Amino acid sequence: MRSLQLSDEGRLRHLLSIDGLPRERIVQLLDRADALRVSAERGHLKLPILRGRTVVNLFFEDSTRTRTTFQLAAERLSADVVNLDV
Repeated sequence: MRSLQLSDEGRLRHLLSIDGLPRERIVQLLDRADALRVSAERGHLKLPILRGRTVVNLFFEDSTRTRTTFQLAAERLSADVVNLDV
């Protein structure tokens, strides 16, 4: 059965759960998160990682704090952001 979480090339499409992800992939994600943390601590608040991409946040319940946090995180990675209330 093909993974809906990974593309045919093995790239991560989304991260809703780590269930089914190989251990190596989880370690890569944690290493990347640590590198981003260090970068932010050094004052690099805007990174071009997601430049030219759009992040869509779907919210099924009101959560201003979560919405704002997700939006700021995507914008710090230079993404365009769309927030949708469902």
